[in-house]
Formats: sequence, structure tokens, C-alpha cells
Amino acid sequence: VPDPSQLFLGDRRKGIPGSVVVPTLEGNRPLLVELQVLTAKSFLPSPRRSAQGIDNGRLSLLLAVLQQRCGLPVHDLDVYALAVGGVKLSEPGADLGLGLATASSITGAALPPDLVAIGEVGLGGELRQVAHTARRLDEAARLGFHRAVVPFSAPEPPAGIEAMRVGTLVDAIDRLGMLADRAGGPRS
Repeated sequence: VPDPSQLFLGDRRKGIPGSVVVPTLEGNRPLLVELQVLTAKSFLPSPRRSAQGIDNGRLSLLLAVLQQRCGLPVHDLDVYALAVGGVKLSEPGADLGLGLATASSITGAALPPDLVAIGEVGLGGELRQVAHTARRLDEAARLGFHRAVVPFSAPEPPAGIEAMRVGTLVDAIDRLGMLADRAGGPRS
């Protein structure tokens, strides 16, 4: 396939809550993948958690961080997460995107369509740079993305990409306007 990123993003619908694009690596090659998350009120004693193409352990970690560090209620929600196109993501560079897509689904606020997110999320909600961030951002710029949410320690982005540098997942969620109507809750 000459341009796999374009193939995976070709049918993407913009302006849908719970959707974000993450620049990942497939071997040494950068690949842009859409992550989708759908949350719904659960009527079961133990809410459903379903992850396709995403490590279930990483999803569980991010849900705990969203609850404890960001003040977003996930304890009574069914959560369905999907890496579009059958891609299997196993590296932590998609953590920030998965956290933002989940927050977007919970709040009903769509993320900007020209935005990508790169970064590992720790248990304290802190963001960490991942390998080959510059190469990932180059691929995002090539495909017409103009903004990137990245950890403070990320390298300078290429021309045409505006970096939103943040230190924690809750900072990213707040800067993207998804906490505007929420009060209270633990924050770190």
C-alpha cells in the first residue's frame, strides 16, 4: 500500500465526539490512525469495557486516570474503544489520544478535526514524550493536520503544525474546552 495513513483516514467523519487521530509507528514507518471511543450509561453491575485494536490494560489504566486525576466519571459507563481499520496499537504513544477521545465521548464535545495527539500517560496523569515524535508530526503535517497536543518535552513541530504543549492529561482536556462546564473532582 503506497500511503497507508491516507487509506486509514479516507472515510473519516469529522466533528464526531469520541474521535481523534494519533500518529503511531508501524515498525519504523509513521502511520496515522483514527481512534474512536463510545461511552454510554451502563445498566449492568459491572460496566462493559471493550477494546478492539487497543490493549485492554492501557484502556483500563486511562479510565482510572480519567476518573481519579481528571474528575470525569467513568465508573458507571460502558466504554467501547476502537482503532479504525483493524490496526493493532501496542505502543504507549496513543495513550493521550485515547484519553482525549474518551473525554470527548463523555462530554459530547468533538475534538478539532485538524488535531493529532501524541504522548504516553502515566498513572499520575502526567504526559511523557515517546520515540520518534518528530517523524510522527512530519507525517501529520504531510496529511494536512495543523495542530498537535504533545507533552512539554516534545521536540519542535514541523512548519505548519502548531504544538499545544501540556504536562498532564487533565491540562489537555481543559485546554481543549472539555472541562468548561464541569466543577469539582480530583485534579493533579
